[in-house]
Amino acid sequence: QVQLVESGGGLVQGGGSLRLSCAASGLTFSSYAMGWFRQAPGKERQFLSAISRSGGSTRYGDSVKGRFTISRDNAKNTVYLQMNSLKPEDTAVYYCAASRLIGGSMTNAQNRASYDYWGQGTQVTVSS
Repeated sequence: QVQLVESGGGLVQGGGSLRLSCAASGLTFSSYAMGWFRQAPGKERQFLSAISRSGGSTRYGDSVKGRFTISRDNAKNTVYLQMNSLKPEDTAVYYCAASRLIGGSMTNAQNRASYDYWGQGTQVTVSS
């Protein structure tokens, strides 16, 4: 079955960096666009970033643009999220997701309904 496993979360001071990884199995990774979302307590799941199947196109949410960078390695079936200049408001559970629907134009990449599979999440806590 399809599994998406996030790793790399943890506790970091404000201004610091973390790199999240999401390892995929049970699917043809290069056939799926990948996305990152996060959810803080009491808030809706928020779109952060997405990357096309080949890695040639990316999208970012306004709250992370210029600070976070998404990338993927199709040979390793893994997508990454490099997070820099972290702020306390970045504290949340971070999820990766896979989409068969999203094409190179990245239309609807920000919509949760576009994604077929989700990981269990990894906690990121940023201290002030």
